[in-house]
Amino acid sequence: MAKDYFSQWLGIKVLESGIGISKLSLVIRKEMLNGFGIAHGGITYCLADSALAFSCNSHGKKAVSVETSISHLVSLSEGDELIAEAKEEHCSNKIGTYSITVKRVSDNVLVALFKGTVYRTSKDW
Repeated sequence: MAKDYFSQWLGIKVLESGIGISKLSLVIRKEMLNGFGIAHGGITYCLADSALAFSCNSHGKKAVSVETSISHLVSLSEGDELIAEAKEEHCSNKIGTYSITVKRVSDNVLVALFKGTVYRTSKDW
């Protein structure tokens, strides 16, 4: 997180980090709303993508995403707090797959499902 300036700028907080897992939080701010007054979909995507990055890089090797997708299930408002939980589904020498759920804290409602595939390099952190 010390060098992840984008996650810092978004206000993301690391709640948990371990081998193949991560748990991050974020509060929706006014400047994150789109023209309809709801959170821009990119905000939820960025939170989930950061959770992917923390979990896939937890093995000590540099990993980068090669494919990601998200399903937005619920719209979000200013002040909503979100928690993204990443879980490693598969990890080999070169490829890893991860599933990330994003939930709203106030009512524990699932707001987005994110999947990511990463390429695991041989370079150490």
